[in-house]
Amino acid sequence: MTPETALSTLRDQAPLVQCITNYVAMNIAANVVLAAGASPAMVHATEEIPEFTPVAGALTINIGTLSEPWLSAMKLAAQTAQGGNIPWVLDPVAHFISDYRRRAATDLVAQQPAIIRGNASEILALAGVAGSGKGADSGDAVEAAEDAAKSLARTSGAAVAVTGPVDFLTDGARTARVAGGSALMPKVTALGCSLTALTGAYAAVTPPFEAARAALAHFALAGAEAEKQASGPGSFQLHFLDALANVQPADLEKAVLI
Repeated sequence: MTPETALSTLRDQAPLVQCITNYVAMNIAANVVLAAGASPAMVHATEEIPEFTPVAGALTINIGTLSEPWLSAMKLAAQTAQGGNIPWVLDPVAHFISDYRRRAATDLVAQQPAIIRGNASEILALAGVAGSGKGADSGDAVEAAEDAAKSLARTSGAAVAVTGPVDFLTDGARTARVAGGSALMPKVTALGCSLTALTGAYAAVTPPFEAARAALAHFALAGAEAEKQASGPGSFQLHFLDALANVQPADLEKAVLI
């Protein structure tokens, strides 16, 4: 499915996306999914997952503000999604900063996410390669993580997206690059986390590689458009949500570089 068709399908179907994400990201992630044309649900209680996850079109898991109750919910939701053939997306935020977080990421990868999205340092570390990450910020270039992304895709079975100035995507065999965005995007907290939520929306309507490619293109185009009107990070966020809603399906091909 082309990015153009993926966006058309997303807006036609408005899939329900369960987002288990961090406290910082909840609001912007929900707004991003809504602006793109899907329906977010920030449901994370273990008591609700057995009933709710099976009716979602996709699940996204972001380990940004990790704690034991949340991790239990994440594992249960991932297991439920896997058992129900529901695609799910993993965002292994800063998983290299502690043993607890590393184990959490490893356990979640074992639940076979359809897509893994992270910055270069996160993907390098998840593939077992030393990187230069600092907290949630990448200290490595996207290009430095391309081989690690391919290796991780082959061992995990997931499509792996490495995000940065030019995003890199692979399923271990195919690759794509997506250009665009804005230098203001890293200045707005949790925009990367919200990209994971958007990726889940696309995963609900198209296969993993194509879903990640369309989400990356949609995000990049909206970022570039928002920058034209923004005077700083605050106004950028406002214009970014508008731009997400205003991107047209035919526009998405402009950002994808094969």
